[in-house]
Amino acid sequence: MQRLAAKHPGEAEYLQAVQEVLESIEEVYNRHPEFEKAKIIERMVEPDRIFTFRVTWVDDRGEVQTNLGYRVQFNSAIGPYKGGLRFHRAVSPSMLKFLGFEQTFKNALTTLPMGGAKGGSDFDPVGKSDDEIMRFCQAFMLELWQCIGPDQDIPAGDVGVGSREIGFLNGMYQKLAREYHTGVLTGKGMAWGGSILRPEATGYGALYFTQHMLDKVGKTLQGKHIAISGFGNVAWGAAKKATELGAKVVAISGPDGVCEIKDGITGEMIDYMLLMRASNRNRVQDMADRFPDKVVFAADKKAWTVPCDIALPCAFQNELSLDDAKQLKQNGCWCCCEVSNMGCQPDAIHFFLNNHILFAPGKAVNAGGVATSGLEMTQNAQHLNWTAQEVDNRLHHIMKAIHEQCVAHGTLPDGNIDYVKGANIAGFMKVAQAMLEQGTI
Repeated sequence: MQRLAAKHPGEAEYLQAVQEVLESIEEVYNRHPEFEKAKIIERMVEPDRIFTFRVTWVDDRGEVQTNLGYRVQFNSAIGPYKGGLRFHRAVSPSMLKFLGFEQTFKNALTTLPMGGAKGGSDFDPVGKSDDEIMRFCQAFMLELWQCIGPDQDIPAGDVGVGSREIGFLNGMYQKLAREYHTGVLTGKGMAWGGSILRPEATGYGALYFTQHMLDKVGKTLQGKHIAISGFGNVAWGAAKKATELGAKVVAISGPDGVCEIKDGITGEMIDYMLLMRASNRNRVQDMADRFPDKVVFAADKKAWTVPCDIALPCAFQNELSLDDAKQLKQNGCWCCCEVSNMGCQPDAIHFFLNNHILFAPGKAVNAGGVATSGLEMTQNAQHLNWTAQEVDNRLHHIMKAIHEQCVAHGTLPDGNIDYVKGANIAGFMKVAQAMLEQGTI
């Protein structure tokens, strides 16, 4: 870690992600001298390559705008590069390296043959028109298209990139490639190669994983109060599945504050979350304005101020701090599952573990999204569309297998389960073995 920090000074998110994995795998790594001889760690923590490019586009006023675009191809030991594109003003090489590193292990946990990657731009979609977003996506793909392909690197959506953006990106790719590669992007529309349940998959998979965690300790989701951060695609899927499984979602949040829903979110509210995301306003207060009799908005507050049994961070990395963790415990929370990537700060995670609060990391909890992207790739390769039941059954099976891997590698001598350790060891061992068997490359 000292050598890595000296080599990459100031890349806080990336160094944090590496630190967490190395702490978890230290014992098992030291039991395999062949890993040390082949310098697996030194190779694994550095991406295979990083593409950086300028994205120039014209806004609605006719003014030329310039952003930076990136694609971090991190590791392809077990399959082609796979990972989302993120459009957000805070995007940086450090952020994308952390996400690509995490993606490598997350994809390994799915049991599907996918390597790890991540990409995006510091373009801020908030307040932009559909035409501006289209022109930016087209300019972004103009620089990216030669670096990706259905058996090379398959991007998907992430923060700021939903089905609308994937459509604009895919249209430009087909124009440039002059070949119809159905499987070069995932998260596509149903009319042109998308998979049923892909929009819901990250949130659905997170609740399936949470369900397995609760089963392990003799609890259920029925009647439990859940607080969710964010109101985008991931939060929407989580709210929808939690409600279907009998839980009560009592809070959603945004950068402007939190909406408390004491009687639980309704189907109409869940549908309205899609309109909120599509508006590009980035305001959760819109929910309270739309349903004033059922929703109370509190400005500049987080979801974690609302009493709950289960906390689901669904918005952004490091969104849940130590103070938030303490407030959750004080308000009766006894379970936290990261649905966003690295959603909790290290001090918050240690607090949860030290206070016997059930906790699971994003690389396990939110793997349902990329797993269903992998299923979309399979359908594209077969030129088939599976039914919703087929996709959901496979997603159920994958999330169950991920939970079983976490239990197998994370069970402690006292019988408790360290899901962070279990997820990291399970993902690491698969990637490390693949790297070892393919030689020093």
